[in-house]
Amino acid sequence: MEGDTIMPRIIEITDFEAPELDVYARLTEGQLLNRHEPEKGIFIAESPKVIERALDAGCVPLSFLVERRHIETQAAQILKRCEGIPVYTAEFDVLTRLTGFKLTRGMLCAMRRPKLPRPEEVLKNAKRVAVLENIVNPTNVGAVFRSAAALFMDAVLLTPDCSNPLYRRAIRVSMGTVFQVPWTFLEGDFAWPRPGIERLRGLGFSTAAMALREDSVSINDPKLLAEEKLAVVLGTEGDGLAPDTIADCDYTVRIPMSHGVDSLNVAAASAVAFWQLGRIRPAP
Repeated sequence: MEGDTIMPRIIEITDFEAPELDVYARLTEGQLLNRHEPEKGIFIAESPKVIERALDAGCVPLSFLVERRHIETQAAQILKRCEGIPVYTAEFDVLTRLTGFKLTRGMLCAMRRPKLPRPEEVLKNAKRVAVLENIVNPTNVGAVFRSAAALFMDAVLLTPDCSNPLYRRAIRVSMGTVFQVPWTFLEGDFAWPRPGIERLRGLGFSTAAMALREDSVSINDPKLLAEEKLAVVLGTEGDGLAPDTIADCDYTVRIPMSHGVDSLNVAAASAVAFWQLGRIRPAP
């Protein structure tokens, strides 16, 4: 009826072992991912801002875990959008014991994992994309996504051995930008590095491997900046990009540094690279 207040479905937590709380308390990231039945996969979004971005992207909520004092304050607008979805609640210390960590702004949401698009869909209107090769630290993956969203990248592509961007920590570090920047994994006819690099080339992309090599060009090289479509390729935290990847890319690119520093953490390097290579685009 018009004017009625939409009420969330509040459920007080009385039993830590209740099966409906497994997603928050007992299932691992691997179990949530559910590789054998990906259509049943779940992810956990943390904090109102991140949950709101996930909802805006069309992600489907399954349940909420909310600190009691936030139900009528910072969680209220989100819960109004999700009428009928179970909202499990308790005081902060109870939720901390249940989950094993302190909730960011007192709110978690279990959501259904969306079906990933094909690389062709992600690249359709893109001019500047990031390619992540075997980056296994979810904190770094989340940080790269946040930089990609802020610093002019149109999409992110990941090799299968990368940490999944929908792991809870990656989502949180990204501040929910994993729901704003189009992304997918490179598989099938986009298998990395071959035939993936050739498929990118066929779609008009030049590839720029971020690596320290004698033949590296500077990140401000005019020819590099003039590329109409560019894929910026970043490697794993320890070893960097695989030699085959570097050999197959069109450019090997370095970031000029001082004080004898030879490299940056991949998250820091991504921010520098995206700022320089993403914001400068040739005129159509």
